Amino acid sequence: MKYTSFDDYGLLRVLRFLQTHNDEYISGQDLSDVLKISRVAVWKHIKRIREIGYLVESRQKLGYRLLMDTDQLLPWEVTSGLDTKIIGKKAYYFDVIESTQKEAQKLAVDPANDGAIITAGKQTHGYGRENKRWISQTGGIWFSTIIIRPKFSISSATLFPIATSLALAIAVQQTLGISTKLKWPNDLTIDGKKAAGILVDASLESNRIQNMIIGVGINYDVDIKRLNRTLKNNSKFYGAASLTQKNRDTRPVHLVQSFLVELEKIYDNLNSGHTANIISQWVDRTSTIGRRVKVHSVDGEMYGKAIRIDDDGALVVSNNGREYRVIADSITEYA
Repeated sequence: MKYTSFDDYGLLRVLRFLQTHNDEYISGQDLSDVLKISRVAVWKHIKRIREIGYLVESRQKLGYRLLMDTDQLLPWEVTSGLDTKIIGKKAYYFDVIESTQKEAQKLAVDPANDGAIITAGKQTHGYGRENKRWISQTGGIWFSTIIIRPKFSISSATLFPIATSLALAIAVQQTLGISTKLKWPNDLTIDGKKAAGILVDASLESNRIQNMIIGVGINYDVDIKRLNRTLKNNSKFYGAASLTQKNRDTRPVHLVQSFLVELEKIYDNLNSGHTANIISQWVDRTSTIGRRVKVHSVDGEMYGKAIRIDDDGALVVSNNGREYRVIADSITEYA
């Protein structure tokens, strides 16, 4: 099932009425009369509202009452009250999808989808950096955001993953009160274990960026023991963490909305050329700078010390008195 933030659904009329009268029971007949739909339609809408995660109580002779909102990132939940100009103002939701990133790439051909967010209840073939499989466990947050024709130059494109991870770290701090560390280029960690990852796919046209697709995977409320068992044989896996190990009181949609707000702020800074502050804030939150690292590249492995981030987001590693710029490779941190 697919939903959007801009289509009119019958179930939304029922849901909105329940949300505005959640301190009382509303009979099926009253819903039928007020909304001018049949009792059968009311029952079907209530059934679907429950299926997408809302807790609706029903009592004989009293009617229906909404007890709890959903944790699903439904489009009307994402856009409701969102304080941005462009990013996240248009939303798509899929119960099950191959990959939000791939769907975003299809949608990006239409300029009307600038800033759109694509969310999913489940991904069957999610992927991360270097086309690695991303395990989309139940309880995670998976979405992609489209940015069409940004104003910043191609030279700043490599800085964008770092900027995006900074936006997510700020959002996690603001909504959940959790301090995360940033592992170059775009992982969020808790106690040295991965809590979230970001993927940025860019489409280039001549000397301009045609679009950028930001894929975000967050271990929000996942089974960490199961995830660790699944990935333990992966040589680059360094452990997983779940945000709800630290905080269980925040709805996922509030974290996503906060991220979209922070992403737009940082995106505006990039467009106006204000990159120094982004790098400074990222360095303040990173676990990478000052650490010994192992660089994994197509040319083999290299060891050294991460000493700084260049203006374009490249990691500078010192090895035997020489400095090397790391751009697209992956790293392992160690003492």
